[in-house]
Amino acid sequence: MDNNFELTLLEGDEEALNELKGWLFQENIRLNIERKNLESLFEQFLKEKKQFQSEMHILNQRVLHERKRLKEENRFFEKKMEILQNGFRELEEDRRQFEREKLRFETERKVQRENFEYTGNVTRAQVFFRGVTNQLALKKRYKDLMKIFHPDNLCGDNETVLAISKEYEKLRKEYDYHKEA
Repeated sequence: MDNNFELTLLEGDEEALNELKGWLFQENIRLNIERKNLESLFEQFLKEKKQFQSEMHILNQRVLHERKRLKEENRFFEKKMEILQNGFRELEEDRRQFEREKLRFETERKVQRENFEYTGNVTRAQVFFRGVTNQLALKKRYKDLMKIFHPDNLCGDNETVLAISKEYEKLRKEYDYHKEA
């Protein structure tokens, strides 16, 4: 069409020139429509670009916020873990100390039992009732000893209670016998 276009311009008659004018007019309208479409697409592109940048900014802020939150949670978790580990160490140390005290207490109790077993021909139960001269004092001493050595108490001992009860019955019968005589 380039050759025809130039030839029509140079040699063309009025009808050909009018035809060329019409064609140029239509082409101008088509180009204006295309330009408007391109401008509309460009504006839409700029809006989408701006929206995308806004969304990216929001997402970046969220990512930063989440990273910060995760970092804080990690620090918090590490602190909790450290507290738990310290607690377990303290519990283990307390358990060891308790075991040592338990062993010491059991050793002391064994020594005390050995010391109270027999002192010559005198039993430990007889030692508990030493100095009792009448039935009323015997009853009072028996109640006091039961309060101290009852198995439900911390210092309680079943063997000691049995020995005390046996000695109490023996002494009570003696005092009853002396009372009757």
